[in-house]
Amino acid sequence: CFGCPPTAYCEEGATAALPCPEGSYSSTAGLGAAGHCTAGPAGSFCATGSLNHTLCSPGTVQLLEGQGSCSQCDAGSFMDASGATECCECTAGSYCAAGASAALPCHEGSYSNTTGLGVAGQCTACPSGSSCSTGSLTPKLCSPGTVQPAVAQGSCATCAAGKFQHELGETACFE
Repeated sequence: CFGCPPTAYCEEGATAALPCPEGSYSSTAGLGAAGHCTAGPAGSFCATGSLNHTLCSPGTVQLLEGQGSCSQCDAGSFMDASGATECCECTAGSYCAAGASAALPCHEGSYSNTTGLGVAGQCTACPSGSSCSTGSLTPKLCSPGTVQPAVAQGSCATCAAGKFQHELGETACFE
């Protein structure tokens, strides 16, 4: 008779070692039943015949123990660490695609004060008379002496020589 190797179990009278089932692992030799394999902890997974559990990678999670795979974070959420059991809601000023390991900032010319956005197109275009830098939570009104006639812009333009604007958030300079 041969000893039963790690990653497997050998029931009484076995003619061959059987791998530990999906969701469990074993680094110990000589197991006598599938129930002797160790269930993988939450935040990890185990393929059939695993020597050890594998942590879920960033962008994926596993809430339950004894599982064979991890699940992607849904759009609007992310996870930046390994071995996690829950995804985090995407922060305001950013968006998170499915499986995101980090929140991505809303593009220049757009903003968002809402959490949980799943695509860049859900960020709001910056209105005329204001500017929005990358990752903005709110539009910034153009200061006196500057204007922005267009929407979705990242900066305000300075009034040309011979023109002025003394109000906040305006779209045109005066002579």
